[in-house]
Amino acid sequence: MRILITGTAGFIGFHQAKRFLDRGDEVTGLDSINDYYDVELKYSRLRESGIERDRIEYGREVGSVNQPGYTFIRLNLEDRGAMENLFLEGRFDVVVHLAAQAGVRYSLTNPRAYIESNIAGFMNILEGCRHTKVKHLVYASSSSVYGLNTTMPFSVRHNVDHPVSLYAASKKSNELMAHTYSHLYKIPSTGLRFFTVYGPWGRPDMALFIFTRAILEGKPIDVYNHGNMQRDFTYIDDITEGILRVTGNPPRGDAGWSGETPDPSGSPAPYRIYNIGNNSPVQLNGFISAIEKALGKKAEKNFMPIQPGDVPATWADVEDLVRDTGYRPSTGIETGVKRFVEWYREYYGVE
Repeated sequence: MRILITGTAGFIGFHQAKRFLDRGDEVTGLDSINDYYDVELKYSRLRESGIERDRIEYGREVGSVNQPGYTFIRLNLEDRGAMENLFLEGRFDVVVHLAAQAGVRYSLTNPRAYIESNIAGFMNILEGCRHTKVKHLVYASSSSVYGLNTTMPFSVRHNVDHPVSLYAASKKSNELMAHTYSHLYKIPSTGLRFFTVYGPWGRPDMALFIFTRAILEGKPIDVYNHGNMQRDFTYIDDITEGILRVTGNPPRGDAGWSGETPDPSGSPAPYRIYNIGNNSPVQLNGFISAIEKALGKKAEKNFMPIQPGDVPATWADVEDLVRDTGYRPSTGIETGVKRFVEWYREYYGVE
């Protein structure tokens, strides 16, 4: 297949491109390479994929030197003209849209970045799919959409009308926008609500990265909600496997869907929402213990109250994804954290 993957200088997109390339697909990667976090890490991911930094120019496709079938283009999602041209020239079979302005706490101080990238940018993705008849759009949503919900585990059949961050609101907006295009233009679309993804090459703004760096440097770590947060930590390989399975399973619409008792996970249109998580929440204090074990070093902890925009717990009900695709998360927290720590030590040259 000819696949467009957005966000391939990012954590999940980098890994996902490799999965499709290993399968023999032809992949075009897209990323703005913004400075939300260390751009050197983003360029390192691209270099690992055979995309040389000195050849990258805005709006120009660059071929990989070690991955046949892989080309990369630096573009902003909100660049309407450039995005139109990319879709017209690419004629993609499938779009896997993983690029976005990420982060809950960052949205408190930089709200406009979320509107530009996550709303205007997603609009350009939808229009590109519409006008070039893309066979399946798979896009990243987030567990953050559950907001004030407290019923566990989180189900795709739950109402998600009470987000507590602009980031979460932008992801919920993506789901609504995708449904509209699936309904009006019959574009098969699948939204994936990711649950706290972690692993090698992960993001520096995520807890695992922050804690690992601080512990190795002998600095204290801030533990929010006094360590009582719970997260359904999901290892990157389980995420990429789930995306791979979903991509080959475009929704066709639910003939039994009823407007009298509407199920928010589906529609008569070719539209679907899935949770993609480990289905096994871990308390933050337990997560820190796994990091300490992998590092062989204890953390000094500053216990803090919960921050605005954070939710106290997440837990993914993945039954629908298991039923429809055979997805089964298989990486436990100690194994996943150990692999991250091994990568971190090698990448940064830390003993």
